[in-house]
Amino acid sequence: QVSLVESGGGLVQPGGSLRLSCAASGFTFSIYAMSWYRQTLGKQRELVAAITSADGSARYADSMKGRFTISRDNAKNMVYLQMNSLKPEDTGVYYCNAFRRYATYEYDYWGQGTQVIVSS
Repeated sequence: QVSLVESGGGLVQPGGSLRLSCAASGFTFSIYAMSWYRQTLGKQRELVAAITSADGSARYADSMKGRFTISRDNAKNMVYLQMNSLKPEDTGVYYCNAFRRYATYEYDYWGQGTQVIVSS
């Protein structure tokens, strides 16, 4: 059974840091691209950061570049999001995603999310 479980969210002051973790199980983690998405109030879910399965290269949404870092540990089936210099507009629910496209098939898994609140 596929499972993605996020953790590490919480309340943090502006300028602070949080590290989100996502524990994956039930699929071959190393061959999936992993991503973090977020949904903020009044907005659609948006991509925060993604990391490939092949070479671990990462990409970020423009507003997160230089502040957030995504990483993965294939030995532990974990993906992380280090968030620094947090802003109130970073408040939202952060979701872990696993994705793989193989031939005509797409495999797309989501966690249940972890809440991040940036407030003084």
